[in-house]
Amino acid sequence: MIQEKNNTTLTFEDFKIEVLNDYTTAVISRECSLLGRKEVLTGKAKFGIFGDGKEVPQLAMAKAFKNGDFRSGYYRDQTFMMAIGQLTVQQFFAGLYGHTDLEQEPMSGGRQMGGHFATHSLNDDGSWKDLTKQKNSSSDISPTAGQMPRLLGLAQASKIYRQVSGIPNAANFSVEGNEIAWGTIGNASTSEGLFFETINAAGVLQVPMVMSVWDDEYGISVHAKHQTTKENISEILKGYQKEKGTNGFEILRVKGWDYADLVATYVKAADIARENHVPVLIHVNEVTQPQGHSSSGSHERYKNADRLAWERDFDCIRQMKLWMIAINIASPEEIEAIDAQAKKDVLEGKKAAWNAFIEPIISEQKELISLLQKIGDTSKNKETILTFISELSSNKTPLKKEILVAARKTLRLALSENGREELSQWITSYTDKTQKNFSSNLFSETDLNVFSVKEVLPVYPEDAKEDTDGRMILRDNFDAIFTKYPEVLIFGEDAGAIGDVNQGLEGMQEKYGELRVADVGIREATILGQGIGMAMRGLRPIAEIQYLDYLLYAIQIMSDDLATLRYRTVGKQKAPLIIRTRGHRLEGIWHSGSPMGMIINAVRGIHVLVPRNMTQAAGFYNSLLECDEPALVIECLNGYRLKEKMPLNYGDFKTPIGVVETLKEGADITLVSYGSTLRLVQQAAKELLEVGIDCEIIDLQSLLPFDINQDIVKSIKKTNRLLVIDEDVPGGASAYILQQIIEQQDAYVYLDSKPQTLTAKAHRPAYGTDGDYFSKPSTEDIFEKIYGMMNEVNPSKFPNLY
Repeated sequence: MIQEKNNTTLTFEDFKIEVLNDYTTAVISRECSLLGRKEVLTGKAKFGIFGDGKEVPQLAMAKAFKNGDFRSGYYRDQTFMMAIGQLTVQQFFAGLYGHTDLEQEPMSGGRQMGGHFATHSLNDDGSWKDLTKQKNSSSDISPTAGQMPRLLGLAQASKIYRQVSGIPNAANFSVEGNEIAWGTIGNASTSEGLFFETINAAGVLQVPMVMSVWDDEYGISVHAKHQTTKENISEILKGYQKEKGTNGFEILRVKGWDYADLVATYVKAADIARENHVPVLIHVNEVTQPQGHSSSGSHERYKNADRLAWERDFDCIRQMKLWMIAINIASPEEIEAIDAQAKKDVLEGKKAAWNAFIEPIISEQKELISLLQKIGDTSKNKETILTFISELSSNKTPLKKEILVAARKTLRLALSENGREELSQWITSYTDKTQKNFSSNLFSETDLNVFSVKEVLPVYPEDAKEDTDGRMILRDNFDAIFTKYPEVLIFGEDAGAIGDVNQGLEGMQEKYGELRVADVGIREATILGQGIGMAMRGLRPIAEIQYLDYLLYAIQIMSDDLATLRYRTVGKQKAPLIIRTRGHRLEGIWHSGSPMGMIINAVRGIHVLVPRNMTQAAGFYNSLLECDEPALVIECLNGYRLKEKMPLNYGDFKTPIGVVETLKEGADITLVSYGSTLRLVQQAAKELLEVGIDCEIIDLQSLLPFDINQDIVKSIKKTNRLLVIDEDVPGGASAYILQQIIEQQDAYVYLDSKPQTLTAKAHRPAYGTDGDYFSKPSTEDIFEKIYGMMNEVNPSKFPNLY
């Protein structure tokens, strides 16, 4: 374990002790990889992906890594985590076994496969720890290069803390912006667009980021000649090299088996990034991967004999041994003793992890067997139940699933027999207790969740008129937000100098500065990444994606990283990022999409809010800033110039999240919609009144969460009919809305007619002025759909239109 030291000169004896400690960590990590693979192949573990071959470079990285720093890496960094004291042998194997006890497996409580690392940023109540007093690792994800966008934000946070004053509790997150964000990636993954997008953005922003590329020349079985131009990532990134008077990167190269040069290189990189906020790329080449990519195969299948021989010779641990002997740090005998002790320590740690994993399950197995035996003794299905008992008893390494399967199958056979009630209660209790280990913390379970915020209505002057452009409501509310919350910053394409494309931020950059209201390049994925990383370090970023259609560039980052962060850390990390965008009805394929079904099904873990006007949107921003959860706010693209009343209490009024609003009461049919389409629904309802049809109109306001008070079913009890109007494609968000109303709220009980939907066409709207009318529900479409439903009810009163 690396301890932070003062800048004092080491004696040779001190140096020797430190090197031997490093070597011991490397050997322990290697033994974990070797034994871990055996655990997979013998069936105790499900899958393994290990960090062997990268041990020595990661030791060097750990020596330059200080308290307050953050890592954003990938699944080869086990040695680094051990070296900074954040991963033990027992925890390593607990992760391999998928132990759901966070005390045993603190990285993800068994929710991610081994090799995915994290530290705890939060206390049990969801409040922040002092991140400057610990070494930090953001939670890993598996998607290739997916760690890159977040890395950018983690680094940018240091720049914000150094240059923006007045941020509350800043001392818990930064010491004058001196923290580095350390990234790691495999050489093959540098082919991903996310890598290049992040590298370019970091070079522009000039943030303290040190990016390590572990280059072992392969991406699984595919050689670098198929991956990278010139087979050399640092060679093709030469254009990013920082020169006098320019921005860019410092680019360093080092061999992955040269301990001394690695240590010197990482110290140099840290000095550059930490002091000057200049990003650094370290290309660590001549790295090996002794066991191949994962436990699913062997590298002997795709590496020739010469390559395999070279890898044996230039294995980093072997080379470190030779170096230690050459400069008299240790004798061969001393090294052999370290190796032998490492094997013993790893074996003991593995056994402890396995016992901690299996013993509670065996205890549950015995408890159920005892209960089943009581039932079986008097059951008419005794023979079958005894078979279940025999199969379960013979299983020496049972899974929770296997225990529950035996219990549930027995219950079917004991429906009218003694012991049924006790078994039923046991199953219910066991399922409730166990399910939490797999399903908790998708959203915040602290007092800072969105439901803790109470509605505060806008306050208006007595003579208030609807004569203010909606965009001015947003602008003045953002002004109040920036004053009230110094930790809030907003950034996006055209968000700065011109105050966004719709002037909702007009004048804000001039008033609050270029760091808090910032323009960025056209790079949606890393805009999201900036927000995620900064939110993980205590800031309250608002990441602006110019149009809803462009969100698709960032949907993978939203889905795989942001939406899963709290879940995959079992509530030990959070990123309360607000994503601002605009969408819905306008002209053209690329500026009027409403892919809501795609979004809501990809981002569970993020709240999706769909305000119909700008006052409602402003209220959502105010609400979210009192919560600790991420959210997407979709403003109505055609609503910025529509007139609204100007509130008096900017920054304070709050739109409730998950609560619907009834815009018009009615007796004949319940209409459910959201966003821009509501204006058409309201107009159609006026016209329907003229023919004797009285509609009730409900504005969903948010899709995730959905109608937490179940007000829609209360409306349906009165009207007995339902129509969902949606501008997404058929079967998009409308299918989700129906599922929530019919299945979750049991509204089918009160329906006298088939529930129906009215959606956009399956294609996107054409550009021409008529494109919207012929592509998405129009007032006439809504009128005729409702009229047709009422024709079914009373054809004499509402004769066919066609």
